[in-house]
Amino acid sequence: MDTFMQVFTDWAWIGWLVLMVLFFVIEIFTLDLTFLMLGLGSAVGLLSVLTGWPVWAQAIIAAVAAALFIFVLRPPLLRRLHRGEDDTRSNVAALIGLHGVVLFEVTSISGQVKLSNGETWTARLASNAPVLSPLSPGAPIRVVRIEGATAYVQSVHD
Repeated sequence: MDTFMQVFTDWAWIGWLVLMVLFFVIEIFTLDLTFLMLGLGSAVGLLSVLTGWPVWAQAIIAAVAAALFIFVLRPPLLRRLHRGEDDTRSNVAALIGLHGVVLFEVTSISGQVKLSNGETWTARLASNAPVLSPLSPGAPIRVVRIEGATAYVQSVHD
């Protein structure tokens, strides 16, 4: 049993190397930086082999290093990665709040509007509109929500 522990201790560096590579490969597929931090913790475990610490101490050192990397290094890296993202609304989300004008009378069951972006949409009165009286052609409107190919609108005067 003593020789088994000696062999295990002598070859622990291979275990750390395998863990490190495994975590780095998983990181390639997840791109969340968590497995990168675990891989860096494994690298610290690999470096602790050089100091001659026992395997249980190497595991503790690697775990503490990985935890520190996750809680201290990962958040600022994520902020830096995401700071240049475009938060501009697009597709249907970009239509919410858009103004337009009624082309054909808009009621709770039918109608047509032309939006300020130039698109023509089938329209209905939004159920949350303060007044559910029909909107006449030429009336200014605002898009409240989109469901399928129908824009739910309300008068801008409401």
